[in-house]
Amino acid sequence: HRWDVTPADARRIQARLRKKVRLTPLPPRPRTVAGADCAFSRDRETVAAVVVVFALPRLEVVERAEAFAPLGFPYVPGLLTFREGPALLAAFKKLEAAPDVALFDGQGYAHPHRLGLATHLGLWLETPTVGVAKSRLVGEAREVPERAGRYRTLYDAGEAVGRVVRTRDRTKPLYVSPGHLCDLDGAMRVTLRCGGGYRLPEPTRVADREVARLVGRGGRGPGTPRPRRSSPRTP
Repeated sequence: HRWDVTPADARRIQARLRKKVRLTPLPPRPRTVAGADCAFSRDRETVAAVVVVFALPRLEVVERAEAFAPLGFPYVPGLLTFREGPALLAAFKKLEAAPDVALFDGQGYAHPHRLGLATHLGLWLETPTVGVAKSRLVGEAREVPERAGRYRTLYDAGEAVGRVVRTRDRTKPLYVSPGHLCDLDGAMRVTLRCGGGYRLPEPTRVADREVARLVGRGGRGPGTPRPRRSSPRTP
């Protein structure tokens, strides 16, 4: 689909795409996992994206890519992908090899339209994806015990849409949900497997750090031409 659309068009696209989502078991032992994150330039005209790929189980960085796209979509709750998607897809396109699974700093299936950032981009990438969010967008869950590794299932309208997962003792839990080509158990399992001693899984934590550095340099890398203001098309 096109990215230069109106919010009303974006909602219609979401309604169409949600029918294509497949919540299937994740392969039990993926060899590589990517973390992806975005940030906006200081002038709020450009989106920077970073993807960092790690080898499992030792969590060693094997590849990194960055990309930029003009910010052409307004802030509308539930439509985050239409702001960040073009830059993230451009970064993934630069990778030499597709990761076995990708973690996104955002929602997956635990979304009002069941099509959060991880789910939406999973359909584009045809790669198993997981949403690892710092806050809850929809649903209710019981209180999670304080020990790392404990969790509660997140329900929305009677449907299990994600897991509230404690990744570190006595820290705030994360809201983990499958994106595409993944299920609830697989999403939680790979998130915990990528723990590096912090609240966030190591792939998204490092991607967050790297993209913050990128926009700290002025919003684009040295020698990178300023993106044209025309809207990006599908790859």
